[in-house]
Amino acid sequence: MLGSLRERYQRAMMPVGRVIAKTGITPNMITGFTLIIALITAWIFYQGYLLLGLVFLILTVVLDMFDGAVARAAGLSSKFGATFDHVLDRYAEYLFMLGLMMGPVAVIWPYPLGGSFIPWFWGFFTLFGMIMASFTRAKAESVGGMKSCTVGIAERQEKLLLQIAGILLLAFPSTNIWIDLLTQVPTLLEFFVALDITNILTLCIVIVGILSHITVVQRLLYARKVILASESGDKLDV
Repeated sequence: MLGSLRERYQRAMMPVGRVIAKTGITPNMITGFTLIIALITAWIFYQGYLLLGLVFLILTVVLDMFDGAVARAAGLSSKFGATFDHVLDRYAEYLFMLGLMMGPVAVIWPYPLGGSFIPWFWGFFTLFGMIMASFTRAKAESVGGMKSCTVGIAERQEKLLLQIAGILLLAFPSTNIWIDLLTQVPTLLEFFVALDITNILTLCIVIVGILSHITVVQRLLYARKVILASESGDKLDV
């Protein structure tokens, strides 16, 4: 959905890309620096500072936009650069989730939060779904020979917005708004507590995971349709 706006923000970032390119900074240098910021972000989440971690998370997103802008403005786009960028993006996603699964080391909110922002099970459930959605696209385009396989209920942008919303809704209120809401319906409260979904950030992460796994299925079905049509000689817009 939001991926359809990619061309617009790429055009908007071109002047910034030209300015950065004049400094001699290359896209791959920015991509590498982005991973360092992602490491710092994970450490901040681990320490229990949600809002500060969110600032650094957003910084990685901005830097990710800069490397593409510089590549286009300076004519430095390359297949390896794109591969390098995509691989490090996956590492960044892993680091963000790891920090949230490990932190906080101390409870700094006026309500019981438990051992971490996100339970390990749900963190890995979502992380694996996000990675598999990217992997499915990569295999469809490489092994399957498809030009593009970006279909799906939610792309990276929507998932990122859900994560940001979850962090803000957990960090700002003075109470656990998710538990407060569930308290109104005791049966639902027991159900979600049994699932270990006890704060709004975990809920948002679970939704991201579900959307990611649905995207995997959608991309597999789409790839099957396009590849079979190609093998049978039918023309199909991919």
